[in-house]
Amino acid sequence: MERKCARVLIAAVKSGSGKTFFTCALLEALKRRGLQVSAFKCGPDYIDPMFHKTVLGVPSRNLDPFFSDEPQLRELFLQEPVSQIAVLEGAMGLYDGLGGIRQEGSAYHLADALKCPILLVVDARGMGRSLIPMLAGFLAYDTGKWIKGVILNRTSASFFSSIAPVIRQELSIPVVGYIPVQKDFKLESRHLGLKMPHEIQDLKEQIGQAAGILEETVNLDKILEIAEGAEALETEAPEESERNTVDSERNAEESEDAEVFASGGRAVIGVARDEAFCFYYEDNLHLLEKMGARLVFFSPLHDKELPEGLDGILLGGGYPELYGAELEANGSMRESIRQAIAGGLPSVAECGGFLYLHEKLRDREGGEYAMCGVIPASCYDTGKLVRFGYVTIEEKTPAFLEKSETIRAHEFHYYDSTDNGADCRAVKPVTGKAWDCIHRTPKSWWGFAHLYYPSNPCFAEHFVREAARYRKKDENGNSQNYKF
Repeated sequence: MERKCARVLIAAVKSGSGKTFFTCALLEALKRRGLQVSAFKCGPDYIDPMFHKTVLGVPSRNLDPFFSDEPQLRELFLQEPVSQIAVLEGAMGLYDGLGGIRQEGSAYHLADALKCPILLVVDARGMGRSLIPMLAGFLAYDTGKWIKGVILNRTSASFFSSIAPVIRQELSIPVVGYIPVQKDFKLESRHLGLKMPHEIQDLKEQIGQAAGILEETVNLDKILEIAEGAEALETEAPEESERNTVDSERNAEESEDAEVFASGGRAVIGVARDEAFCFYYEDNLHLLEKMGARLVFFSPLHDKELPEGLDGILLGGGYPELYGAELEANGSMRESIRQAIAGGLPSVAECGGFLYLHEKLRDREGGEYAMCGVIPASCYDTGKLVRFGYVTIEEKTPAFLEKSETIRAHEFHYYDSTDNGADCRAVKPVTGKAWDCIHRTPKSWWGFAHLYYPSNPCFAEHFVREAARYRKKDENGNSQNYKF
């Protein structure tokens, strides 16, 4: 089956070229034209999609060529409700993939999988004719001929007017426009990437102003022409791919434990979501719902205790280290979580959520704060990246996954733990470096890695099944005590 979809991928020569801000301004400018727009982020980044959502008011989703094979990438892209144009934001430099040395997993890999035209953003500040050999190298690497236009960032109108015709003449590539230097437009960073959208004062106003500038300095009609020229995408029949999207649609009735799912209605999973816990892949949450769960959101910062009637909890990543005092002060929530897990409530905790389950958290200023006390260990800021990049994770004894199967994940953290767990094995895809990780029981999974559930839907299915079992036992009045 084929489907036509206007789309363009915003890529860059390197990180820090202005992709995110240009993408947000472009989204706003397209919205002003009355177009229905959807947004995606290449790679495992959580924060950039939050900026997209700030503009669009609807979630932006991740498409990652390491997490998903090419058929699944197309399925995930096409399952988005129909929009008039899709804008995809790349990651790092256009060709920077696994380990920084492979094209696999790069923005270019995603463009190739989706047959997506590329608009290349170049930070031209301090550059002159040297732009031409640099662009020539990028075009020479473009075996699929996906690069369809160039945007010059941080340059002047006069330089743009003089260099653009030369680039067109010598490289046969259109320069679609430029972005002038604007001192007021800056997205600040911290150790895990950009600051969160809600932390940036007057962000919407800044994006609105930038969109107004784009309408004057960038040929939006040309961008729409490029996007509309994208080839139709053919979706493949789901057959053997173990990580195909349709695998994620296996429902409760197909499980050996169908009677567990059928009893007592849908399992209710509480998802921590606030300023401290906000790193979630939309596809992960969607898959839990497909597997039969009903998601209820709560705030470890602001709510006094867990919502009633939960059958499981998911504690995602985020910035708990920035809210240590507030999390410690909310002792009733910490005790509510500790007692629930001690009583057998199924739970998954990733990175920031994993930190929250410790006894103590020590931040980079040396402040120490009491956390939930579920894991008898402490976590602390090391002052440097501890582990960074993609991994595959295999359980030593199968529970959440089938025997010899793995799930794909990403790590990016400056904190470490005095007890990282040893129930699983993580392996780097390029170097083969491996280490023990994860605290895991048949109904709990706690560790630093951010998992991508559609890479192995068994994980989500097992979590929902355990939540359904908990619900059934609770309704029958059985004890929920579980020894960890």
